[in-house]
This record gives sequence, structure tokens and C-alpha cells, in this order.
Amino acid sequence: MTYVPLEISDLALAALLLIANGAVSFAFRLGLERSLAISALRMVVQLAVVALALKYIFALDSPLWTALFALFMTTAAAYEVVSRQERRIGGAAATALGAGAPFFAGLVATMFATTLVIGPEPWYAPRYVLPIFGMMLGNALSGTSLVLDAMTSAAVRERSAIEARLALGAGRFEALDGILRRALTTGLMPIVTAMATTGVVALPGMMTGQILAGIDPVSAAKYQVMIMFLIAGSTSIAVVAAGLGSVLLLTDERHRLRLDRLRQT
Repeated sequence: MTYVPLEISDLALAALLLIANGAVSFAFRLGLERSLAISALRMVVQLAVVALALKYIFALDSPLWTALFALFMTTAAAYEVVSRQERRIGGAAATALGAGAPFFAGLVATMFATTLVIGPEPWYAPRYVLPIFGMMLGNALSGTSLVLDAMTSAAVRERSAIEARLALGAGRFEALDGILRRALTTGLMPIVTAMATTGVVALPGMMTGQILAGIDPVSAAKYQVMIMFLIAGSTSIAVVAAGLGSVLLLTDERHRLRLDRLRQT
């Protein structure tokens, strides 16, 4: 099998399928036609810019430029985490948590993959580091967003019960134990579902892309299994960090619930 390159005309032809999305929005009066068009255009522009940037960074093969691009990705991830919250915790510490949890999780998983699993030479080669880090960061971001949103919503909803437990002498982690466990479950459920359905229900994007590029299906499946394991690990790290951090931010050192720190978005 040989790689079949795509031309601009091929992409334009594929874009015709967006008409189906517009038709659904129009038929059900969802009012999403403009949003769909903007989102599609934004995706194309972003991918084009990133592709050109990666081509340049791959040619440089520089650890510095690799690190700078990873930090740029993390900054974008932090913005997405904050923007997805119905109620967000105010302050720099909350922003640091939203950026730090997925960054740390993605960094650990990427380092593990490049130094121990794949072992490219050099291990920091941007062709390996940045795509893997991007996948880890994206999934860790989703888990972090789900956990933070679940924690803040549950804290508001169950305020009376939490404050009652605190008044009876429970520590903040004990008082918020129930909502923390539910939030962690919420954050981990997408990757659990993805692993359960991968292969039988759907072929993941990475495996499909490799097969379309001419890679042997067995080799593509091996890479996909590795990536899924890495995603599961990085997501769990980010979810736990976000959950524990949110407990600290929703309370203070005197073990009082501090819902005054929440900001409506």
C-alpha cells in the first residue's frame, strides 16, 4: 500500500459533508450554522499554522524550540480549561492548577514514552515528543475540565451538607470526600469508555491515519495500544491532581468552605 496525498480540492470536497451539520441545525432550529462555519474555519487555520510550525521545528531539531512549543500548547490548554467551567475558581492558583495538572501529566507520560517505550535518538526529538505530548495534553485537559466542573458544581449544590460535616469536626478532604470521588469518576469515565470501545466499535484516529499512510495494520495497532495506555495514565494523573487541588482551593487552612472564591463564567 502506498501513501495517497491529498490536494486542496480533496479537502474542499470533504468539507461538503459539513452541509449535513448545517442541515440538522437548520431543520431543528438550533442556530448553530454560524458557529459550525466559524469552528470549521478556525480548525483549518489552526491546523495549517501548527503544521507549518511543526515542519519548521522538526527541521531545527532543537530542544529549546521543542520546549517553547510545548509551553505554547500548555498555555492554550490552560485557557480551554478555564473557559469550559460553568463556575470557575478565581485567582492565579486556580489558573495554575488548570494549566499545571494537564502539563505535568502530559510531561510525565511523554517522558516515559520517549525514554523507555519508544526510545528514539535523541529521546527529545520533536517528531516524537510534540505529537505524543499533544495527545496526552488534550486528553488530560478534558479530564481536568470535567473534574473541576464537577467539583465546583457539587460544592454549590451540596453546600449545606459539606458545611454540616465541617461543623461536626470533619477535615476538608473528609467533608468533600463524596463529591471528590464522584468527580474523579466523571473525569476518568471518557478514557475508560474509549478503551472499552476502541477496535470493536471504532478505529481511533491515530491508527486510522497510520493505516491510510501505508503503515501495516498490526504495527499501527501496536502504536495505538501504546498511546491508549499512555493517555489512560496521563489522564489519571491529571484527574487526581485537579481533584485534590480543587479541594484545597474550595476550602481554606481553617477547613472552611470558600464558595466566595467561585466566579460565574
